[in-house]
Amino acid sequence: MIRLILPPHLRTLAHVGSEVTLDVEGPVTQRSVLDALEARYPMLRGTIRDHVTLQRRAFLRFFACEEDLSHEPPDAPLPEAVASGKEPFIVIGAIAGG
Repeated sequence: MIRLILPPHLRTLAHVGSEVTLDVEGPVTQRSVLDALEARYPMLRGTIRDHVTLQRRAFLRFFACEEDLSHEPPDAPLPEAVASGKEPFIVIGAIAGG
């Protein structure tokens, strides 16, 4: 089971608590985790990744094991601690402004 933490606005949209657990088939990557999330919660399609390009939305960041994974390739394996469920994959809403 993969543990996933979503920002408050996406939790509200999906009607979930602070942490979601997902079964991911095959290698555990950003793409496979987000594919599983969008399959289980279709209302989140297009909120984390663009509908067409599947690129991460500009004001969202991905973290795991205290590392920013936002610019990692989507098919790169996530850390073993995430794949084993020890650590969560975290989606954070970026803060912008001045």
